[in-house]
Amino acid sequence: MSTDRVLLIDDEEEFVGVLAERLRARGLEVEVAYSGMDGIQKSQLTKFDAVVLDFAMPGMDGLATLKALMAGTPDLQVMLLTGQATIKTAVEATRLGAVDILEKPLDIATLMEKIREARARYVSRAAERVRKQMLN
Repeated sequence: MSTDRVLLIDDEEEFVGVLAERLRARGLEVEVAYSGMDGIQKSQLTKFDAVVLDFAMPGMDGLATLKALMAGTPDLQVMLLTGQATIKTAVEATRLGAVDILEKPLDIATLMEKIREARARYVSRAAERVRKQMLN
């Protein structure tokens, strides 16, 4: 099985650097982006099994970034990361395509489990798309 490829999008450079190293130590291939626009550009160049996206970022916030990510890759498995979750935020993020809402501080074991689940969903959706194309 190939290595899970994850994109972390968060403007807090120290936080994302530490998180990236912790995920790499667990065998994941990790790319980082420090803004929504940078994350969108990276997602257009590389296929990711999961994206961990911060909600509160200056400029393009998490919801705007999520919307743009999903427009480019509807099967993308995006998990919204927030320290200020509200029901309204969760509902809107889910409506836009987020597969999960994770709260800071982040438990690494929980994140690893969510990434594995995201990869399984991504692979399943890709296989279903191929199956449908073969039937047509």
